Amino acid sequence: MTVIEVFDPAMCCSTGVCGPSPDPVLATFTADLDWLAARGVEVRRFNLSQEPGAFVQRPAVQHLLTRDGEQALPIVVLDGEVRSSGRYPSRGELAGWAGVEAVEAVGVWSDAVAELVAVGAAVGANCEPCFKYHYDKARKFGVTNEELVAAVRTAQAVKDTPARAMLSLAARLLRVDAAAFGSPLAPASAPADEPTTETPDNGGSCCGSDEPVAIGATPGTGSAGASVTVPPAGDDGPGIPASGEPTGSGCCG
Repeated sequence: MTVIEVFDPAMCCSTGVCGPSPDPVLATFTADLDWLAARGVEVRRFNLSQEPGAFVQRPAVQHLLTRDGEQALPIVVLDGEVRSSGRYPSRGELAGWAGVEAVEAVGVWSDAVAELVAVGAAVGANCEPCFKYHYDKARKFGVTNEELVAAVRTAQAVKDTPARAMLSLAARLLRVDAAAFGSPLAPASAPADEPTTETPDNGGSCCGSDEPVAIGATPGTGSAGASVTVPPAGDDGPGIPASGEPTGSGCCG
């Protein structure tokens, strides 16, 4: 059996995804090693900070470390022979050394996929101009009606989940059946005999403030806060004419 040994520099783990700044190169290399292992190649990995003895026991590895220091790491050894030093090899290189046919991963991102994502985002944001704009672009890129339906269905399912959870919470706190809210999203719930004393675990206030918020006031400042003026229909506010239809071209005005 072919054996690939990897001698990593000192690190907390070899996955590449731990810590505040994940290393995409290391994460890709880890995935490539998993890919090799799934094809019958034995993979062994050693971390300098955790298994220093393994580095000393391999004369070729010890020689490179003596000559180049930690700049020699990582070192990849195939069946006892050093194949690379100071870098992580690609999947194609690993496959070639191990005699495994390489199948490069094929990305799925495209202009059409981008428009499907944008259509879903428009549904989530309740933005009709956005939906129309990205619907038109998606059709120009060859997206089928069935694919658009799937995108809308998926986006709506994601959007409905927190709404359903909110109705469930309201029904539980008010001790009523959620059907009382008249929403098709309301889950079934059984009313209780006694009112609940449960309160949300947020300090007893909304959005971190203990003060009531007046209409047009900034949260946390009461009625004396800065107000927000909404122009009436027909005013010259940005993108809101008397007809109520957004102006401008493209998505989101």
